Amino acid sequence: MSIWAIGDLHLSFGCHGKEMDVFGPEWHRHHEKIQAFWDSHVHSDDLVLIPGDISWAMRLDEAKPDLAWIDARPGTKVMIKGNHDHWWASASKVRAMLPPSLHIIWNDAFQWGDVSVGGSRLWETDALDFSAVIEMKPKPPGIKEAEAHNPQDDKKIFDRELLRLEASLKAMRKDAPLKIVMTHFPPIGWDMRESAAVPLIEGVGAHHVVFGHLHSVRRGILLFGTKAGIPYDLVSADWLQFTLFKVS
Repeated sequence: MSIWAIGDLHLSFGCHGKEMDVFGPEWHRHHEKIQAFWDSHVHSDDLVLIPGDISWAMRLDEAKPDLAWIDARPGTKVMIKGNHDHWWASASKVRAMLPPSLHIIWNDAFQWGDVSVGGSRLWETDALDFSAVIEMKPKPPGIKEAEAHNPQDDKKIFDRELLRLEASLKAMRKDAPLKIVMTHFPPIGWDMRESAAVPLIEGVGAHHVVFGHLHSVRRGILLFGTKAGIPYDLVSADWLQFTLFKVS
């Protein structure tokens, strides 16, 4: 049994017109590249971690084709919410319509044999700055400029997400041989600068952390790494070149 991770699938089977091609040729029919690797490497008894930005859908019914596509792939999958998962209205509604192989984490943890998985979305924090490693590209036609973030609002959301992370980490099996934390926003800087999430992660004795959110990341730069014996790995789909990262 193996554990894999891939974030930022950005699927749009149920909401046409939101294909990722506008963000660069590497995204052209990106789901086919993911499917080819997934179906040839992942086995039915493997675990796949999906740290957010799953679907472009705005409503739960629009997300169903995307969730069905993930369900059709091998393995047990566990997901957290990303900042673009607007279809994710409430945990109870999402759980009520999830296909059999899909599970979510929301203020709780997921147990899979000897593995315990916890996490939360997190959010922007002024403790971390990724501008030095992001390749700035012209905004694609038809894509609106992102609204400016209000630092006070960001802090409120980040603090709330910290509480969700803390609740999830507390729900993890304390004696689990393997504890994995996944977040959508990175909990640590590309240069290993800490956010307030890191002491929480270290406090539960996590063995590995995976996260996504970052796109157009420059290559050839030493990114992330290991801190206090815990590897931190970026698993955004485009960073992985639409493969899956093998955690264990």
